[in-house]
Parts: sequence; C-alpha cells; structure tokens
Amino acid sequence: MSRGLYLHIPFCRQKCRYCDFASLAGAEELIAAYLSALDQEASRYAGLAFDTLYIGGGTPSLLSGAQLEKVCALVQRHFSPVASFAESTLEANPESLSREKLQLLKSAGLNRLSLGLQSFSDDTLRRIGRVHDVKTFLQAYAWARQSGFDNISVDLMAGLPGQSEAEFADGLRRLVQLAPEHISVYGLQVEEGTPFAKEGVQTDEDLLRRELEQTHFYLQEAGFVHYEISNFARPGRQSRHNTNYWLDGEYLGLGSAAASYQNGVRRSNVRSPRLYLQRINAGQDPTDFSEKLTGKAQAGERLMLGLRQLAGVRLSALQHRYFDKEIAPLLQRGLVEQNGDLLKLSLEGLFLANQVFMAFVGPFEDEK
Repeated sequence: MSRGLYLHIPFCRQKCRYCDFASLAGAEELIAAYLSALDQEASRYAGLAFDTLYIGGGTPSLLSGAQLEKVCALVQRHFSPVASFAESTLEANPESLSREKLQLLKSAGLNRLSLGLQSFSDDTLRRIGRVHDVKTFLQAYAWARQSGFDNISVDLMAGLPGQSEAEFADGLRRLVQLAPEHISVYGLQVEEGTPFAKEGVQTDEDLLRRELEQTHFYLQEAGFVHYEISNFARPGRQSRHNTNYWLDGEYLGLGSAAASYQNGVRRSNVRSPRLYLQRINAGQDPTDFSEKLTGKAQAGERLMLGLRQLAGVRLSALQHRYFDKEIAPLLQRGLVEQNGDLLKLSLEGLFLANQVFMAFVGPFEDEK
C-alpha cells in the first residue's frame, strides 16, 4: 500500500464565506516563520519514504516563487526530490498563480495541480467571497497547460446561494469543454461559525440533490469515472494521494492542523498557525489530538472510509460480525447494495452518504 506526505500551508488572501477550513487570511507576515517551523517539524521524520505528495491549505499558491522553492527544497532535504513522487499535487487559487510560478513548480517536479474554480459565474463568485473571476481562472488554466501540466483537477461547488440549476449546468458544460483530467464537485455545507452561518444562509437540499444527480450522470456521459462521492476522473487519473486515505493507508501530515496516520495511530496538530509556531519554536510536540482505534471502532472507520469509493468495500469476516446488524436496515432503505461480501453505496445512498456513515461510527448499541 502507498504512503502519502501532506504539507499544510494555512495562508489565504481572503476567507470564503462558506469556509471553515484551517486557514488564516491576511497574515502573510507569518509565512517565513511558518516555513521555518515546517522545516523543523519535517526534520523529525527525515528519511521516511513516501509515494505521493500533497501540498494543501489554505492557498499554497499564495506563496511567492522563492517561498514555493523553499517548500520543495525542504521536501527534498528531508525526504526525496519532488520529481521522485509518483504523484505530487499543489492546491492553487487562480488569482495567486502566474506563468512564472507555474513554470517554477513544473521545473521543481510537481506533476499535478488542483485549481479552485467553484463557479463559472462572476456574480456567484463574488457572493461566496472568492477573490478571482472567471477570466482569471481561464488565464491560470491556460498558463498551467502551457507550463506542461497534463494532470489538472478543478473544483466546483453545488447548491450555492443564488445559483440556479441552469447556471450550474452551464458551468459543468464549460468545464468539460476545458478537458481537465479530474473534477471535484462539492455540495455546499453551511458550517457553524462561518459568515454564511452568521447570515442565516441555508442549503437548498432539493436543489443540491438535483445538481449532484446531474453531475453524476453528465460527467460519466462525458467520459469521467465517478470513483468517489465528490470526485470524477478520466480513466487512470484518479487522485492517488486521496485514494490512499480511503483505503486506510498511512500518511504523514506536517504543519498546523495537519493529520497523520502511522502505525495504527491517528493524530492531528494544533489548528492555530500561531500556536503551531509557538510549539515548534519551543521544541515542543505540535500534536493536539491522538488516538488508536481498536475493535469495532477501527473496523467501522475502515468500512466508512472505503464506502466513499463507488467501487465499494469487500467485507472481512470481522466486519460482517461487527456490522451485519447495522447493514440490514441500510439495505432495507435502499441506501446500500450488497453482493456477497461486496458492499457499496446505492445511487440513493450516494446522495445520503452521511446517513450511511453514521451506522459505522461509535458509540454502538452493543457497547452501551
């Protein structure tokens, strides 16, 4: 099984109105110190081997060219050259990309780009707090192709406030015409503490369902494989790094809020970049949470992660013993399908996946 390396760059130019990610806006003065701390944390794991690299955020492309070079250099210094990873991804927002940055990243060995578009409507982009417009995205996409990136993923969002079904459909059509190798489509979730939540914005669940169903069928007709709840890829272009998560593979996360899974232990670093800096500079462990799942909880998490993939999960004898009772009502409701040991989400379950996953998260009735 492959192993993944994740680096978290928490800085953004501006927080989107729906965002509850571990990111920080307007704090560019902390970047240099943060990269130094990231280098120090990486040194604790020097020499470990990984198959995939993912640099996420935040907005990693907000960094200057020189700062991006530092990130690539620390990866090479402590692990291996960026070009040696089977897949190496950088998350980027269109407004913070330039032709020069893209050429630098390609020369450094990055072979995959994940671009945050979210909508093909300038009005909707303004409404949700995005900094870029459609023209800026198209320019960044063109520069990425010209720089030699032949593996590009683009993010869209469904169920956005003020977004009509026709507008969403037009965005899907225009995106397919651009021919990216990978598309991620996320439904709006209004999380507590975000500007949208404070404004009382609510997701139109009926509209969201129609748009996600449209995505499911339209992108498959266009030649994409719907391989995970929110992810579609040209054949062979599935995200190897993210697939490792869903297969319950090991990974190391570096930086504030970064999560790791090694030797059966799940842990995550402190969420605040400032607290992360304090911990690292004081020579302290930045870990905020750690646990080792065992028994039914461990089997349930593996099952839940695996069910995110549309191919489904082959149930082990242990999972049968632990969860046949929980699976039965899901089958009756038509949320999952079972063929022998193979369990997978049904079409209905695809859109109600959270209800399915609740069955495999403790506490469980037989443990009370």
